[in-house]
Amino acid sequence: MTFLIRLGAPLGQPQGQARALDTWRDAELLVQLRWYIFLEADGASRPGAFAAYVAALDAEAAAAAELAHAHSDLAEAA
Repeated sequence: MTFLIRLGAPLGQPQGQARALDTWRDAELLVQLRWYIFLEADGASRPGAFAAYVAALDAEAAAAAELAHAHSDLAEAA
């Protein structure tokens, strides 16, 4: 018996949605962490800490868009 596996093939909807949700949750936790680091930063490191916080916000927004896209695919399938 032969099984063909196509690399890069999209996963099923539930798996893709779960992965998107996990990615968003991880990004959201990073936003929280970067915010607290910014709040504790001294004057010299504050600009860098804020830049890291903004970058985390950007990553969280991208993850949220992927999550929304994963769920819109489900809505289209219904």
